[in-house]
Amino acid sequence: MNRIKVYGTGCANCKKLEAMCIETVAELKIDASVEKVTEIEEIVKSGIMRTPGLEINGKIISAGKIPTKETLIHWIRENTN
Repeated sequence: MNRIKVYGTGCANCKKLEAMCIETVAELKIDASVEKVTEIEEIVKSGIMRTPGLEINGKIISAGKIPTKETLIHWIRENTN
């Protein structure tokens, strides 16, 4: 199973990215879990300095921005099995 992590403390952008990931995984019918990481220590440990952050299967994909839907689809397809 693929693992997608959204890093953020709970701001509107973090929630939006999490919702986009859940929706995109469902649309693409990809076997993946979407996890929200809200603990500051975990966010810092990951190397994310600006939220929202996105990690797919252990690889940090972006930080500090919301991608377009098309970009998110591309990132998920490129980084999942």
